[in-house]
Amino acid sequence: MTGAARPPTLAELDPGERERRFALLQARMPEIWGAMRLNQEGESVVVVPSVTVDRVAQSSGSLTQAYEERFLFLLLLLRQPRLRMVYVTSTPIAPQIVEYYLALLPGIIPSHARARLSLVAVQDGSPRPLTEKLLERPRVVSQIRSLIPDRRRSHLVPYNTTPLERDLALALGIPMYGADPRLFPLGTKSGCRRIFAEEGVRHPAGFEDLHSFEEVVDALARLRAASPGAGQALVKLNEGVSGGGNALVELGGLPRPGSAEEPAALRERVMAMRFELPGMPFDGYVAKLAERGGIVEELISGVELRSPSVQLRVTPLGKVELLSTHDQLLGGPSGQSYLGCRFPADFAYARAISADAATIGRRLAREGVLGRFAIDFVVVRDSAGSWTPYAIELNLRKGGTTHPFLTLQFLTDGRYDPATALFVTPDGREKHLVATDHLEDPLLRGLRHDDLFDIVARHGLHFDQARQAGVVFHMISCLSEHGRVGLTAVGDTPAQADATYRRAERILLEEAGSALADPVLVDSP
Repeated sequence: MTGAARPPTLAELDPGERERRFALLQARMPEIWGAMRLNQEGESVVVVPSVTVDRVAQSSGSLTQAYEERFLFLLLLLRQPRLRMVYVTSTPIAPQIVEYYLALLPGIIPSHARARLSLVAVQDGSPRPLTEKLLERPRVVSQIRSLIPDRRRSHLVPYNTTPLERDLALALGIPMYGADPRLFPLGTKSGCRRIFAEEGVRHPAGFEDLHSFEEVVDALARLRAASPGAGQALVKLNEGVSGGGNALVELGGLPRPGSAEEPAALRERVMAMRFELPGMPFDGYVAKLAERGGIVEELISGVELRSPSVQLRVTPLGKVELLSTHDQLLGGPSGQSYLGCRFPADFAYARAISADAATIGRRLAREGVLGRFAIDFVVVRDSAGSWTPYAIELNLRKGGTTHPFLTLQFLTDGRYDPATALFVTPDGREKHLVATDHLEDPLLRGLRHDDLFDIVARHGLHFDQARQAGVVFHMISCLSEHGRVGLTAVGDTPAQADATYRRAERILLEEAGSALADPVLVDSP
């Protein structure tokens, strides 16, 4: 008599079998979704905030860790009294940072929440994606699996979804709240331009699926033929994140479109294009373009430009929900890098971009997308004061506006109303926020996280539950090494949120400057 066949390992599954098994896992999400927030025994989430994206430049391990800790706002889910959470990071999170977030929980004893939280560190501080590190360590995966009380009531919460996250879901035996990696091409720069065109959503003139220097030159020539007045164009890598894959090409003063002199002049302009990411080598950029592809599109210009975004989600039940609108705060050499946001977006164009976003959301639902995603726009105001929106990017993942909004939502139980473009708490109070991932200054390297918490206590830089206003810090672990921290400032009006943000910034920099003052020497006895 022979024993039962041994279940296969992940390594023994070919790509087709992995996709088949993943589809079976995902079929459990509607039932899990329906049971959420019912205060049932055994409910849990596994948070793996792996920034598994194609970066054009490598970041440090400590900055990677800080981005993983950016999603510690999810600890606020522990206000559900039976929910258990497993939160995975590359290196251990300082206990004081965990305590800071648990102290924000409304109506929950922090020690009770801490008992339902399991922190797992891979003990690998390299800048590689966290999910990749996990899959290299089956014993750590087994440890995480053992911490899941009931796999029928658990799901994986990733930052974004790639085959690595799919494989981790298979290894853990739980579904993933996120888009199937097979749908990844929809969220590339080329893929989203095709969706915008097919759904009739206005977007900048341009061309996609470019893979070489010469294809970029040819696309720019075609762009000038179609839009002779274009003064600038952007080259974008298909998988660039936060503007890091963008480059600006100047088109002013060139020979007329279609002339014999135009190709050579365009080559010179492409060779001189300005990269959004400082220090980006031209050859490295072209190599990444050949590997992953990219687009060329006209840079929209006008009397006034803003860069709002819309967040949506497709639930496991197939429902498209509009979650929020934001005005993005951009910087960098050509103003293409994401720095922070204001919420909600200006009412003058919030409903227009929401309507376009809903059209795109319905298309993504038909494609089978699951989870949160965001659509970035540029809106331009003409001399008459009217705003015209252009869809520019689709991010099939959580993004820079996700954590400020969810922090506010989890702390206040409020909701965004697309009809009024306002966020309102259950007692009818408006809430607004200003947030950044990039409060940066060399002075801040003089502060440790303990110093930050001391400053918070002495100056009242905390979130006040009674007023439902104040400040929540994030990315705290990179404060000393990088002189950088993130924060979300909440107020009852846009002006109050902005004033709260400016006060926190001013106090932090003043305290950091004092901390770097040379100590007075003690006289010898």
